[in-house]
Amino acid sequence: MRSMEGLDFTGFSFTEGQHNNSKVIWIRFEYDQDKIDLIKSLKGRWNPPNKSWYVPDNRNFRSLFGLEITLSGKEAALDLSPANAQALQRMKELLQMKAYSPATIKTYLSEFSQMLYFLKTQDVEKITYDELRAYILFCINTSKISENQLHSRLNAIKFYFEQVLHKMDFVDKIPRPKKPSTLPKVLSQMEIQRIFDAVQNTKHLLMLKLCYGMGLRVSEVVNLKVSDIDSSRMQVLIESSKGKKDRYVPLPVSVLELLRSYYKQYKPVIFLFEGQYGGRYSIRSVQAVFKTAMKNAKVNKPVGIHGLRHSYATHLLEYGTDMAFIQKLLGHQDIKTTMIYAKVENSHTKSIRSPLDRLFEN
Repeated sequence: MRSMEGLDFTGFSFTEGQHNNSKVIWIRFEYDQDKIDLIKSLKGRWNPPNKSWYVPDNRNFRSLFGLEITLSGKEAALDLSPANAQALQRMKELLQMKAYSPATIKTYLSEFSQMLYFLKTQDVEKITYDELRAYILFCINTSKISENQLHSRLNAIKFYFEQVLHKMDFVDKIPRPKKPSTLPKVLSQMEIQRIFDAVQNTKHLLMLKLCYGMGLRVSEVVNLKVSDIDSSRMQVLIESSKGKKDRYVPLPVSVLELLRSYYKQYKPVIFLFEGQYGGRYSIRSVQAVFKTAMKNAKVNKPVGIHGLRHSYATHLLEYGTDMAFIQKLLGHQDIKTTMIYAKVENSHTKSIRSPLDRLFEN
């Protein structure tokens, strides 16, 4: 890689994102061969679906591009004033007492730590609305964090001021960026069949079939226990899922033979899918299985394993399943979350003929 000193990034835009389950920095600019050569010299790679270049999201590139260098919760906490370190600890304890999930606790503490790190010796309990507003503008204009991360940071800050300090509506005065109206990425049934056909391993195939066949999140798949499967009633218990709610989903008849074959071959003890050394199978491993299956099936869509759940809901809707029933199967608290699939299913639109087709009928 060439020396990074003195490089000019005028005309470039940088945004955080993910590619193949890894954090990346997307790089966009108007077509210019000199700019292309510059990014290539930094080992940047081109991504056709996003029509963007990208590099790994690390400290070196963040420093080079003038982006905020995000510290881990532990790193940020090392340089906090005693008062702000105590504020972070109080927030952590309250999150634990309210039984928030470990993932949510980690995210909230990490995001809140960034603000505390920025404040240095200034006591977070004493900041004014104008100071909070100035910090959010700093995140937008200087740190250039993504809209999704800004929402996440505001959620963490809101929790602290409302739940710890009981300053209600303090953060609500801060305008939030409008969330992009994105639609779920869905696979056709033919594409899903090709993906299944490309998987030879019994365990891997069963994982993917359960993701699609029951509309499960990948975390729900790895948390399945042998005792959750009730083949006599043809249903599966999804225990303590998102929002700490249990639900039952129908067990697909077509998966019974594969399930029995898998059980005889692997003999799982507690978790249905166990890792090499026991315990539950890792989420990353299931994601890698799906990624490999997509590649082998030559399905070239920017879809992660959650796309199987999206496809399940969309296909049910196309078959005429009631929206309220789909909501229960997916475990959505609010039917508005389920309603997004109405914008994806094409049971009605596929029958519409384009005027272009009519033009060439004769």
